[in-house]
Amino acid sequence: MSYIDYIEGRKIAAQDYPFYALIMAAMRQADTDNLEKLKREFPQVHTELVYRYNSPGGVHPMDGHAARVILEDE
Repeated sequence: MSYIDYIEGRKIAAQDYPFYALIMAAMRQADTDNLEKLKREFPQVHTELVYRYNSPGGVHPMDGHAARVILEDE
């Protein structure tokens, strides 16, 4: 980790993103080795990320009506 990584991490933390959103973002940006590590630690998050990535608008059937309304507004 570099000083720049530390500073950028502070900026990201200040945005107060949900924890699992950060994990999904890390998975999207990870190299092969780091993705494998994240998948080992957060297998359910990876499964959901893959499912949503391959679903229209990222909507899961369990999301219900509210997600469809948000999707339609975009």
